[in-house]
Amino acid sequence: MTRRTRTIPRQMTRRPARIVLLKIRPDAWTGGVANFPNAQSGALQPLVGRGRELALVGAFVDRAAVGGESLLLSGEVGAGKSALLDAAASAASRAGTQVLRAAGVEFEADMAYSALHQVLDPLQEEFSRLSDTHRAALNVALGFGAGPAPARLVVSNAALTVLRDAATTRPILVVVDDLPWLDRASAGVLGFVARRLAGSRVGLVAASRSEEESFFERAGLPQHELAPLDEEAALELVSTRFPTLAPRVRQQILAEARGNPLALLELSGALDGRQPAVLSQMPAVLPVSRRLLEMFGSRVTGLPARTRQLLLLAALDGTGDPRVVDVSRAGQHGPGDLAPAEQAALIYVDQRTGCLAFRHPLIRTAVAELSTHDERRRAHAELAELWAEQPERRAWHLAEAAIGPDEHIAGLLEQAAHRIMRRGDGVGAVNALIRASELSPDGADRSRRLAAAAYVGADVTGELRSAPRLLADSRIAAPDGGRSLQAAVAAAYLLLNGDGDVDTAHRLLVGAIRAQPDDPNDIVLEAALPTLLQVCVVGGRAALWEPFYDALAHVPADARTPLRLMSKVLADPTRTAAPALDQVDAAVDGLTRDADPSRIVRTAATAVFVDRLAGCREPLWRVVDDAREGGAVTAGITAMLMLGLDGFFSGQWDQAQQLADEAVGLCETRGYLMLRWTGRWVQALLAAGRGEFDTTGALTGQLIQWGAPRGARLVQWCAWQAQTLAALGRGDFEEAYRRASAISPAGALASHVPWALFVPMDLVEAAVRTGRHAEARAHVAAIQAANLAALSPRLALLTAGAAGIAAPQDGAGRFFAEALAISGADAWPFDLARVQLAYGERLRRAQVTRESRRQLVAALGTFERIGARPWADRAASELRATGQTTANTGQRDHVSLTPREREIAMLAAGGLTNKEIGQRLFLSPRTVGGHLHRIFPKLGITSRAALRDALNSLSPGDHHS
Repeated sequence: MTRRTRTIPRQMTRRPARIVLLKIRPDAWTGGVANFPNAQSGALQPLVGRGRELALVGAFVDRAAVGGESLLLSGEVGAGKSALLDAAASAASRAGTQVLRAAGVEFEADMAYSALHQVLDPLQEEFSRLSDTHRAALNVALGFGAGPAPARLVVSNAALTVLRDAATTRPILVVVDDLPWLDRASAGVLGFVARRLAGSRVGLVAASRSEEESFFERAGLPQHELAPLDEEAALELVSTRFPTLAPRVRQQILAEARGNPLALLELSGALDGRQPAVLSQMPAVLPVSRRLLEMFGSRVTGLPARTRQLLLLAALDGTGDPRVVDVSRAGQHGPGDLAPAEQAALIYVDQRTGCLAFRHPLIRTAVAELSTHDERRRAHAELAELWAEQPERRAWHLAEAAIGPDEHIAGLLEQAAHRIMRRGDGVGAVNALIRASELSPDGADRSRRLAAAAYVGADVTGELRSAPRLLADSRIAAPDGGRSLQAAVAAAYLLLNGDGDVDTAHRLLVGAIRAQPDDPNDIVLEAALPTLLQVCVVGGRAALWEPFYDALAHVPADARTPLRLMSKVLADPTRTAAPALDQVDAAVDGLTRDADPSRIVRTAATAVFVDRLAGCREPLWRVVDDAREGGAVTAGITAMLMLGLDGFFSGQWDQAQQLADEAVGLCETRGYLMLRWTGRWVQALLAAGRGEFDTTGALTGQLIQWGAPRGARLVQWCAWQAQTLAALGRGDFEEAYRRASAISPAGALASHVPWALFVPMDLVEAAVRTGRHAEARAHVAAIQAANLAALSPRLALLTAGAAGIAAPQDGAGRFFAEALAISGADAWPFDLARVQLAYGERLRRAQVTRESRRQLVAALGTFERIGARPWADRAASELRATGQTTANTGQRDHVSLTPREREIAMLAAGGLTNKEIGQRLFLSPRTVGGHLHRIFPKLGITSRAALRDALNSLSPGDHHS
């Protein structure tokens, strides 16, 4: 077996994953030597040279038992991390705390929620106290029940709730060893839990090797690194445990071990009693890991053959299940065969659970590496028979036992990949598909499975950069596979989201779809159409949509409905969205019960042009939180961008900026160029609204330079919209008219140009300001004829506002009054303030001074609150022209804050982040952000920096008691 070095899958790999569970209590390997737990008694001997660390761990255990806390230990292999974890567990047990242990293991790293299963298994009785949603999520995630894949955030909250509830009667300490080997899902959940223990009676202490990456997010958590023992402590450790070592041998060991406790003990034990013969053979310098592996290897090779066979079964299985001992139906193994390994202190059997566990992970590695290929293959075959009732585990063991290509096993792995995907584990699905491709005898099947792995990797896991290599391997596997629809889907996705070649992606997909046999149940065709729809949206040309509509008629009805809905509101919403509004509203309402990130962002996409994004906020935040915890990254990026756009429209510009910046950073890291330009669009809109015109110019210049040669009309529309807004803000109305009419000409709402719904009033205002009154009236007529007002309150506001701007002086008032009377218009504060500004300007020119001031004051207050500087300057200038020198915007109406809002506001004013406030009040950061989202408008401010002064200005009665 080739040695597996742990790497975090930032890039997809063709290496077959071993999804074998090891249920291990992470006791350090001992051999009965100091600095590690005693194998027989379980008592702790003194940890030489670790007095400071023991004091730190002891104090942590005491604090965690009363107020909740987390601690991360790190250090090189053999530094004594596991020993300190044992010290923490022992101290906690003596104090009456319940200890829950888990360990990350190489062979279980691809099995979702395996480590979480270790932690929560002793608390199963507590599940009955959970809500139905949380209980169902945990049962499915941990394999105790069946159902749809739960969202990572739901599982995380459920796990946190179980621990907090259980700790009300008895404090709990969660002890986790080998963090880098935790499966991705468990690492995300435990990282979530670790940040939310304040105020509970739950502690979490975990350990990992220094500078080794993991899916467990360490940032912001207390950490302590175990340094090597100093020379004095190292000498004390060796001299105390091995007093008969010759001085020169001892010095050689001290020099070679470099303060590593495990190396000190292992080398001393190996050389004690045979010093003269061995010393002359010791190399001057050896890597610690190699030296320790050789030490363990010597212990393994000295065991009887039957014992080694049992150890190999345990190493490759990993569950610790005692049935492994009886795996052979012929009965050639038995419990007595374990005795030599126990006597050699290589393994132990947990007396409470009966589980078999290795004393140290290196022992398990040595057992596997010292076996032959045939021995490993036979062991996997026996394990596949043992786990026949668990399809995924059986498929993986059969794959490892396979001598060569085997379509039956490849098919089982492909089926496993589909089940894994339904659980939301994209990385595990990719690994299963890649291994299935390796076992595929037929080139076409191999090509298809590799292409599927490429698509899943790019679309779900965020590994766009690695997908081209898989796709290249797919083409090599079947040189004539250009006709494969699966390969075409993956290639088109990469073309669009990588280089952005719209026409090539469209041509490739359409050709493959048309070559596909007409099968109404074709799941590959069903998967291809969302990619084709995305290509059509980005291309922004009517001709691109015709093949999509043709193909849509050939998919099953249940798949056709959401795709048809998306096409109606994304392709040409001006003409086709109105009849679909009830369906859009129903789909948005259904998101509260949806846990599928891809389905959430696709549904939210249908809400963009008909202004239903507000109803998608909570589900989109769930997708973002899931992505931040290691879930579906691509969907998370898209959700951030949608929330950023929603923030722009709803006046939450600071939050929108943060989301757009985060999304763009992820896109650049992972190679999602198309999504990056969507993020640049949101950034450009915000810069234009704030009057940062140089930034707007730079961003829109990049958008046009990239989008134009690639036929990506959507990217060009994004640029022109931001340029229009910037030009209006700086008073360059000629430029504004030119850019707005490039999206859709005056007097028409161009076919298949959804961006025309973003700039109807912009174009009319620019036309009037440049003397193009006929064009302005023609565009108002086109807007009214299309009945845009029926699509949403925002579009009703803009329709009436545009009509008021274009109307003659004696007829403008009724249109502005109609606009300002629209119910729900205040959900779009920037647009509403622009209408108020336009109305105020008209009234001032008509010398209706008092009403003009009222409209201008309202507009100015909104512009100042959201940070629209050029618009605030314009409103202030108009206000001065009425004779009023101050807007009196600081004189707020009576402010009504709830006790919870006031508490959150006070904490935020004190400098606490949303996460820190959430930890203190037992709320999620998103919930805290939602409260602040409501608090800022009430106080008439736009940032945390203004909170303290705003709160100080409130009277004692300005909050609910």
